[in-house]
Amino acid sequence: MKKIISPFTTAKFCISILLTILLISCSSPKELEYREIRNFKVDKLGLKTSTLKTDLVFFNPNNFGLQLKKFDLDVFVDNNFLGHTTNDQLVAIPKKSEFAIPVKMDVEMKNLVKNGFNALVNKEVTLKVVGTIRAGNGTISKNFPINYEMKQNLSLF
Repeated sequence: MKKIISPFTTAKFCISILLTILLISCSSPKELEYREIRNFKVDKLGLKTSTLKTDLVFFNPNNFGLQLKKFDLDVFVDNNFLGHTTNDQLVAIPKKSEFAIPVKMDVEMKNLVKNGFNALVNKEVTLKVVGTIRAGNGTISKNFPINYEMKQNLSLF
């Protein structure tokens, strides 16, 4: 004898599966983890201002990829303001892996010389990055607060 499955039971099962998928896909992303600075260099040296380039490396602990949509960051070296940087280019963030954000920043020479001297004398500086990163997948985005401070080997010259 065949068991007949009612349309109501099938619809109920399909709705349960759809709700489960929706809840999993809409779960709030975990915060990105700061790892390190790579490829730090003075790109353009000027009398009043200079341009620095570097890659800020983060780790995405989420089980899904994201897209970096915008960042707005202040950078401090040994508690001295070094510069401010913003960017609104899309950067792909793979799931469960490290990724680098290319940063280009104009700084005043008085700050660069002061911090450059500290880096030469100490060989290690306290680097602090403060601001926000806006990332998401599709139309859903979230602002991630950034407030990282760590000791970093940093040589300007």
